Amino acid sequence: MKVIHTGDIHLDSKLSANLPKDKAKERRDEILKAFVSLVSYAKENGVSKILIAGDLFDTRNTSALARNTFKNLLINNPDISFYYLRGNHDENTAIDVLDDKPDNLYLFNDSWTGYSLDKEDKVMLYGVELNGSNTENVTSIFSPDPSKINIVMLHGQDTETVCVEKAETINVRAFKNKGINYLALGHVHAYKSWELDAMGKACYCGCLEGRGFDETGEHGFVVLDIDEEKGTVTDTFVPFAKRHLFEVNVDVSMCDGTLSMIEEVKKTVKKENITSNDLVKIVLTGKVDVDFEKDTDFIRHTLEGDYYFVKVYDKTEIYVDPKDYMLDKSLKGEFVRQVLSSDEISDEEKGEVIKFGLNALMGGKTTL
Repeated sequence: MKVIHTGDIHLDSKLSANLPKDKAKERRDEILKAFVSLVSYAKENGVSKILIAGDLFDTRNTSALARNTFKNLLINNPDISFYYLRGNHDENTAIDVLDDKPDNLYLFNDSWTGYSLDKEDKVMLYGVELNGSNTENVTSIFSPDPSKINIVMLHGQDTETVCVEKAETINVRAFKNKGINYLALGHVHAYKSWELDAMGKACYCGCLEGRGFDETGEHGFVVLDIDEEKGTVTDTFVPFAKRHLFEVNVDVSMCDGTLSMIEEVKKTVKKENITSNDLVKIVLTGKVDVDFEKDTDFIRHTLEGDYYFVKVYDKTEIYVDPKDYMLDKSLKGEFVRQVLSSDEISDEEKGEVIKFGLNALMGGKTTL
């Protein structure tokens, strides 16, 4: 038996944090197409079950396109069973979308629900939708039959995994030695797999497509190959994303201007496995002189034809040698001298004050 473990697809995500309106719409469509392609993969590769470990949708207000596509995938693929456990982004979307629930869709609630995945009841799937009232006792009341192949699906934050978004916490360690062969997790958008105990594994399948620059790396889904006779579960990660996101740090300390920085960026980016289909965030680092000529918009415009999307983020620090301004008769020179002669500012703070002040006088952005 072959089973797909997926989740965190976030259909209809706005994607407005990084992308302009046209590309955000295009990426929303690509994420929807990725889910359609996943179902096609299942059909073509003999996968009979698809586990959706939460956050299929991104918000309650989903588009007619996303709702109808999901419904039609269910209706047009009656030989594939879909097991949909709602996550913290799903809210009531499953109920809203599916007034007439197809027979091949199986849902969960805030109590443990179990489904047999085979006719002989050798393979069992269990799941519970976590909330503030049931999180603490879900493990204590869970006791599957150890003679069966047991798969458990949950959506939440593993206590040992760092994640920006808040969700119900899962104490994965509490599921050790409970006869679980595979713990199918959702919420963390990066693929992560580790040994649960001597018998089974825990796995975050990650998302199908990265949405922001906090979701760099490979994305896809997991295929489970279940041998009912041997009682084994083999998991394989399948890379599936159309585009990848990269964040590249570029030290421009040795550059002498914008054109020089562009060459340094190109040289650094060339070392990465980045294609024209990908999204790239360039982070400029290092120390530059206060009079350094730097135009991040020009850098972005120069590079954007090479990739699907380019963002340039300036994290350079301004290097200031106060001695260069001691005889300067300009406002900048007077400012430096005033700071250096002040008894109200410590020697450790004077350098920072001069840096921010000169940056402001030069018309730059100052962040405290």
